[in-house]
Amino acid sequence: MRIGEFRVSLQCLFGEGVDDVSFINYFKHSIMALHIINHPMIQHKLTIMRKKETGTREFRELLKEIGMLMGYEVTRDYPLKNVEIETPMQKMVAHELAGRKTVLVPILRAGLGMVEGMLTLDPTAKVGHIGMYRDEKTHEPVFYYYKMPEGKDRLVIITDPMLATGGSICDAVRRLKSDGYSRIRVMCLVASPEGIKRVQSEHPEVDIYTAAVDEGMNEDCYILPGLGDAGDRIFGTK
Repeated sequence: MRIGEFRVSLQCLFGEGVDDVSFINYFKHSIMALHIINHPMIQHKLTIMRKKETGTREFRELLKEIGMLMGYEVTRDYPLKNVEIETPMQKMVAHELAGRKTVLVPILRAGLGMVEGMLTLDPTAKVGHIGMYRDEKTHEPVFYYYKMPEGKDRLVIITDPMLATGGSICDAVRRLKSDGYSRIRVMCLVASPEGIKRVQSEHPEVDIYTAAVDEGMNEDCYILPGLGDAGDRIFGTK
């Protein structure tokens, strides 16, 4: 992302009139934590997904495609090792991934929609699952399903199309940390400024990858302009 584009994103987070000192301080502390993936193909597909007339089948297929395209950026820093191979012409030293240990963790149910695209890119990745709801009285998260593969040294990539309040993501990260995972990233399609701020405040070491930072949320905590309820649009429910 270019500096000018980052300043625009910062204005989305904090409003107009961001002074240079605030910009520089935020830039130094957060540029490595927030990754806005504005590739033209991703933005084009996201626009189609936002349209209310886009049906379930097309929405699901586009989410799969975007999940794979975003995966290139989420995995950009994967380490490589040198290997000697032989082409039809001669021997050479080439590169291959060194020690892929990734686990994709969708937050049920909408997070499942991004997993297939990521598995197309990295078919050796393991898949965990986190299901939760918030207790109406205590407002504490209740995990009704939590299943992770072996290996606490794995890189965990949490998938959830919508980063709205940030509550579910923060709860999921907290649970993963308590279980011994320390390398965690968040991959979403659309994020709200409020959700980004919350995740960065509670878990500043967790990188967030998103295709868009929208204006904010309404009183029901739906992202605006957003794309509606991602889970309903993926699975055709209401």
